[in-house]
Amino acid sequence: MRTSQGKLSAPGLDRKGIARRIREIRGFDLNQGQFAKRLGISQAQLSKYERGQNIPTVEILLKLKAFSGKNIDWIVSGEL
Repeated sequence: MRTSQGKLSAPGLDRKGIARRIREIRGFDLNQGQFAKRLGISQAQLSKYERGQNIPTVEILLKLKAFSGKNIDWIVSGEL
C-alpha cells in the first residue's frame, strides 16, 4: 500500500530490518552524505531511512537495487 506521497505503508513492515539492510548496502566506503547524493536524496532523509523512522519510496528502493544488485524483496523483507 502507498500513501499519497508514494511512500510504502504497511503495518507489518519491519522498519528496523529495512533500516539495517539500507545501512548494509551503504557499507563503510561511503558516508551518509555521499550515499544520499548517489540516491538523489538529502542526508537527513537517508538518516531517517537508516534509523527506521521512514520507509523508502519505491523509487528509492529501485535506486538501492541498482546500486547494490540486491533484490527489492531482500531490502524490504530480508528474504531472497
